[in-house]
Amino acid sequence: MDTMKKFLLGTSCVAVLAAMPSAVSAQENTSADSGGMAIEEVVVTGSRRAARSAADTPAPVDVISGDDFANQGDGDMSNLLRTVVPSYNVNAQPISDAATLVRPANLRGLAPDQTLVLLNGKRRHRAAVIAFLGGGLSDGAQGPDISVIPAIALKRVEVLRDGAAAQYGSDAIAGVMNFVLRDDAEGGAVEAKWGSTYEGDGDQLQLSANMGLPLGSQGFVNFSGEWRQQDPTSRSTQRDDALGLIAGGNTDVRQPYAQIWGQPEVKNDWKVFMNAGIETGSGEAYMFGNYAEREVEGGFFFRNPDTRGGVNSNDSGVTRLVGDLTPDDGITCPGGFNFNEGEATTGTIADPLVIGSAGEAAALAAIAADPNCFIFNEMFPGGFTPQFGGKLNDLAFAMGYRGELDNGLTYDVSMHAGRNQADFFIKNTINPSLGPLTPTEFDLGSYVQLEKNINADFSYPVEMGFYSPLNVAFGFEWREEQFEASTGQPESFEVGILAEAFERTNDQGEVISFTQGFGIGSNGFSGFSPQVAGTWDRSNIAGYIDLETDITEDWILGAALRFEDFSDFGSTTNFKVTTLYKLGDAFRLRGSLSSGFRAPTVGQQQVVNVSTVFETVNGVLQLAQRGTIPPTNPVAASKGAEPLGPEKSDAFTLGFAADIGAASLTVDYFNIKVKDRITQSATITLTQAERQALVDSGVAFAADLQAFRFFVNDFDTRTQGIDVVATIPLDIFEEGSTNFALAGNYTKTKVTAISGQDRDSIISSTDKCLYSVDPSILTMDGTRVMQIEQNLPKTRFSGTLTHTTDKWRFLARGNYYGSYCEAHLDSAGLEIEGGSEVTMDIEFGYNVMENLELVVGANNIFNNYPDDNPFAGIAGATYPVTSPMGFNGGLYYVRARFSF
Repeated sequence: MDTMKKFLLGTSCVAVLAAMPSAVSAQENTSADSGGMAIEEVVVTGSRRAARSAADTPAPVDVISGDDFANQGDGDMSNLLRTVVPSYNVNAQPISDAATLVRPANLRGLAPDQTLVLLNGKRRHRAAVIAFLGGGLSDGAQGPDISVIPAIALKRVEVLRDGAAAQYGSDAIAGVMNFVLRDDAEGGAVEAKWGSTYEGDGDQLQLSANMGLPLGSQGFVNFSGEWRQQDPTSRSTQRDDALGLIAGGNTDVRQPYAQIWGQPEVKNDWKVFMNAGIETGSGEAYMFGNYAEREVEGGFFFRNPDTRGGVNSNDSGVTRLVGDLTPDDGITCPGGFNFNEGEATTGTIADPLVIGSAGEAAALAAIAADPNCFIFNEMFPGGFTPQFGGKLNDLAFAMGYRGELDNGLTYDVSMHAGRNQADFFIKNTINPSLGPLTPTEFDLGSYVQLEKNINADFSYPVEMGFYSPLNVAFGFEWREEQFEASTGQPESFEVGILAEAFERTNDQGEVISFTQGFGIGSNGFSGFSPQVAGTWDRSNIAGYIDLETDITEDWILGAALRFEDFSDFGSTTNFKVTTLYKLGDAFRLRGSLSSGFRAPTVGQQQVVNVSTVFETVNGVLQLAQRGTIPPTNPVAASKGAEPLGPEKSDAFTLGFAADIGAASLTVDYFNIKVKDRITQSATITLTQAERQALVDSGVAFAADLQAFRFFVNDFDTRTQGIDVVATIPLDIFEEGSTNFALAGNYTKTKVTAISGQDRDSIISSTDKCLYSVDPSILTMDGTRVMQIEQNLPKTRFSGTLTHTTDKWRFLARGNYYGSYCEAHLDSAGLEIEGGSEVTMDIEFGYNVMENLELVVGANNIFNNYPDDNPFAGIAGATYPVTSPMGFNGGLYYVRARFSF
């Protein structure tokens, strides 16, 4: 209820205009059984003129029907899109902090927040989650959460594979994805689906329904709902250090795996969507919205009971970390600090407790017998593995009115507001500084993203003597974005006695400052303290003009110009020119030239966070605390950080669309240059002085940090490639219709400059997966460059064969994933070259009665896995965790659908 009140209060004064004509009533002219991305579909994305065939758009648009999503085994929208759009990549993101909750996805090899997402043509709000651990390419990205959209609610999805910032504003660098909701005024469907992996884990259960109702005699209201849950999977290997502990006699280490790598558990995944429209005497009123919630929980890294820094040992397992709970009682714990004034060993550990030494057993017994002395082996003798998760909810609402005046002027005025919240929690962990009083479960606080949009759009046909009137579109947009970080429970961030700073005077009269060396905050993900919590916002206004006409019967020409002014970093102006030329009825040349931008998010500019990651510390790969701090923090500024500005892009496309008999083919080349890309910097090791400066600035947990990163506009890239889409009707069976669809993508990204220095002078590569960057560059390293250029496969394609009769239908799909490189654990020296892979999907549906269809199918029917991970023993991952095909193996499923 509190969420709803906040949302309504935040949106009560907002009234919107659509950024484009509403898609809720767009018409289709092909059936949903086309078996692929049928380019004959009528689309509205990418142009402000009347809807047209995708084959006649100057910019390439893929059209995916709702059935293309329904005819798959998975239930997550990101996974469904990955199957049918080869230039769209998403992986499992296990053990990736908040990125596990809302997985970052990449279109055309660019970052998740460089793709604009629309719902019924309206800008979709971002998720509250920021991907602090995004596999290099997506580090620091904050994009929308499309997993809240149920497949049953979709009429189609239009994917504009072209830069469109001059038309839609920020983020539309890689392209635009427009999710169009169903607009039926009658009928509906109820569907139940169950699936499981070949390994027998990861069960998925999904119930969904859709219903259309008339709204008066001239309108409709369409409702869709879905409930889903997903069990976790495990594709794990017992870690080498866990095996060593077990061999040494430690019977408390978790078996069979101390640490789990797999898909997370998803519970109570509810999604409800509504879409409505009604014709009035002078126009059309429309509205749509959604509410969604789910809980996601996954694992973190194993904490070794002998070596975990800040908990068990601060010298990589040489000596144990012993806590003194009463430092003023004059008694020194075995292996603990001497707190007594005026002694030679004041402020030091006079007799460290060496792990494995002859006297260790007696010292441990003495510690256990003394209530004032403590080690965490008493609480977790076999170590511990935190469980991290979040409760997410998403709420959005849009309404508007559109029509046409007698003089031909069309108008569309609308409002949209969206709110996304993530409440983080962590279990099976500790706040080390609290000693035995620590809880083992923590509420960590929340992130909230709130966005409000007001748009006014107009278009007017002007006779200029061309083949068609010149369509003059113009409009205005106002948008406000707000990011909030709220505090967690006090125990998740507070400084306890075992991390308190002390001052003592030794026998030489020197004042000694020291702590006992235990970590601060909930281990794995520190809660948000009042010092880092807050609410930040910004607003922007935009105006645009968009011209398009048929110069001749065969030549279409368009141009757009957009100006935006942001309250935090200033203004930007972007343009776009598009053209299409018909060489006869069956062949069309098309191309575009555009500039674009992406504004830094409010969260990226203000957020403070701490993550537990693998870092090389003093030449040893080990778990370490790494923080993210704002670029305006003085410590970040001393390393070259500056206030964030927009990313800027220049792009062009060139391609053709051809009809070859009944078949169709589109081929499009794209080239996208992005300057001043926003990312997280390379990891920078903290000095003690810098650590103290961060503590003084309000970042309390910095006392426990080994390193930090910050957001920065720092590097330039060039991304280029080719998209191919073909549909071929086949006449190979006497009964029914058969279609074959082919979709392929080749994308190559290259880092062209870092910190203003050209690539050739600072970047070198001795192997496909081995890069190095000049050490004078503080904001990016060779591992990050490799991830940006090689972590996604350059080549992906799929071929889909469908056959449909009155009683049954059959689908077979082949998927190819090219080779890739992974920096395992995001660490240099753990590079994996993953080979190319092929998977096959099969589905068979049978109409047991007129309105009831039963379906059986399998994704990855031959149960193919990626290549083995050669470093599996380090952290327990059997396969490369960023594999583009996933690493769960095959999934079989059954589905029943009743239509009415």
